[in-house]
Amino acid sequence: MWDAVLVAVALVDVRIHFAPDEPLRMVCALLAALVLPARRRLPSLTFLCALPSALVSDAVFATLAALYTLASLSRHRVLLAGCALAYAACDLTWWSWPAPEFLEPHESSALVTVTYSVATGAAPVFLGQLVQARRELSLRLDEISEARAHERLLLAQGVLARERAQLAREMHDVVSHQVSLIAVRAGALQVGSRDPGTREAASTIRRLSVQTLEELRHMVSVLRASGSRPTELTPQPSLADLRRLVDSSGIEAELRTDLPDDLPPAVQRAVYRTVQEALTNVRKHAPGATATIHLLRRGGTVHATVANTAPTRPALPLPGAHHGLVGLRQRAELLGGTVTSGPTPDGGYSLRLELPAEATT
Repeated sequence: MWDAVLVAVALVDVRIHFAPDEPLRMVCALLAALVLPARRRLPSLTFLCALPSALVSDAVFATLAALYTLASLSRHRVLLAGCALAYAACDLTWWSWPAPEFLEPHESSALVTVTYSVATGAAPVFLGQLVQARRELSLRLDEISEARAHERLLLAQGVLARERAQLAREMHDVVSHQVSLIAVRAGALQVGSRDPGTREAASTIRRLSVQTLEELRHMVSVLRASGSRPTELTPQPSLADLRRLVDSSGIEAELRTDLPDDLPPAVQRAVYRTVQEALTNVRKHAPGATATIHLLRRGGTVHATVANTAPTRPALPLPGAHHGLVGLRQRAELLGGTVTSGPTPDGGYSLRLELPAEATT
């Protein structure tokens, strides 16, 4: 639409400034008007085709329109300055074409005429550059808006990932711990009871517990897929809860501790979760074994060791995803500590945690 409007205005400009007995000038002016639709695809060529119109006549609308378009699309300022000066030179000599006569420097009107022609050529260049800068600024603002929207999306995804990772940790540390205890107790009842009804009920409880553990394992794997640095949920266990944990573990375990009660909450939680995971592994992989839990502070380091003897009967086939030790190591690393584990010479197993006593997270 705008192309048709520009061509129409340029033709009107030609009609106003030319008579039928000026064919050369008419052809140059018509050429300038008719090439305007190509100004966006070929801006430099369009301006060159329109420039003769400014040289042979004062029908300059098409030439100025082509110069404006070139300035709005090009970043080559030397080229634009040369085009503006070329237009000014043509505008100064058109009245005497084809034998151009230049103004005498001493003439009083020379400075005004030159200034007018240069300003006329510079105006579309400055306007085109201004439009180009405005367009680029609008694009930059759009890019900034998109970047901010993407940043907000990433932030929301990060928060969700941290929540999912923490939920996976809590499911493994708390829910799986309790369900595995139910499965172990049900298995012991199934083996030790002489009543057929009781044995059948215990078998059902154990089977359902195993299925629940398998489903929990799958859910924890899915939640851990978005892994992130966890944020702690409240309420959280502390050293004061260790005795209850050991007594309800279903394992013959000895707890020896001289840790003070004023350790940072993060350290207390790490110690609790380490003992909890170790006892869960003893129940699952070393039935009939006894355990020793030794907690002490030596200098600025907290040491927690959970060791168990060799199992006295075959382990029950309980499902596991092997995320427990991985989670303990991740938690310890966040606090600047380490977790090591391995078999003992007597056929048992030992899990050791070392943490800075003043660690926080």
